[in-house]
Amino acid sequence: MIRVLIADDQDLVRGGLAALLGLEDDIEVVAEVGRGDEVPPAVAAHRPDVVLLDIEMPGLSGLEVAERLTGCHVIIVTTFGRPGYLGRALRAGVAGFVVKDAPAAELAGAVRRVMNGERVFDPRLAATALTVGPSPLTAREGDVLRAAADGATVADIARRLFLTEGTVRNYLSSAIGKTGARNRAEATRVAEARGWL
Repeated sequence: MIRVLIADDQDLVRGGLAALLGLEDDIEVVAEVGRGDEVPPAVAAHRPDVVLLDIEMPGLSGLEVAERLTGCHVIIVTTFGRPGYLGRALRAGVAGFVVKDAPAAELAGAVRRVMNGERVFDPRLAATALTVGPSPLTAREGDVLRAAADGATVADIARRLFLTEGTVRNYLSSAIGKTGARNRAEATRVAEARGWL
């Protein structure tokens, strides 16, 4: 029996995945959690073979959780099939990355395949990731764009990140250039759409 833990912040999605996987003779859902920071203690308590992680969850993102887990196979199951997310997932050592609009049979198959030592990735997303490439942003440029996403002023960003206003302007200018955007709002949208933030 393959023991599975499901982490998704949407109750309906989490319950639906659990119900679908529960129909499989060789898969048992041993735990369900709705926050990323609940995953490590749940893994310690239930010792699943496979952990299904959504990317965008409160507490910790699925990618942050994946970087911290050991001793189990991780499959990212997300609506956000962004190429940059796939790159981060690969660096975190995940065994699979599937999008939520995949057929239910594919998810059960992915669970079985990672248990057999295979890696499973959505082929359309993998092809897109190859054409988009890795993020050109430095970690600090990413921090500044994330801080700018809610419309914060340069002064607000500087205070929040403990930088000077001039340094914030330099990072924003560099990020705008690297994303090919016209302004910081567009740079943030481009970076988010490509999974670089």
